[in-house]
Amino acid sequence: MRLSEKELLERDAKRNIGEELLQAVRDIKAGRVGRVSTIDVSPLAAARLKIGLSQSEFAHLLGVSLRTLQEWEQGRRTPSGAAKSLITIAIKKPEVLKELLAA
Repeated sequence: MRLSEKELLERDAKRNIGEELLQAVRDIKAGRVGRVSTIDVSPLAAARLKIGLSQSEFAHLLGVSLRTLQEWEQGRRTPSGAAKSLITIAIKKPEVLKELLAA
């Protein structure tokens, strides 16, 4: 049941928002409350992060646009050709690309 504007104002007038926030922080720190979120990272993004490159840098290395790399990482598009080969290397042997960048 939705509260009317008047009921909301009456309820909120009785609250101590500051104390509620402090208590929430205490609860989170104590591990009593909180939500844990996990994020699935694509193998391509994981390889890029392992190499230590930003999306812009990695896109440049692969010779594609930033947008194309983002779509690959998000699974909206699939790479082909030479980019697919480089990505396979990046996923399986990221240290090889790291060596190439250092040279």
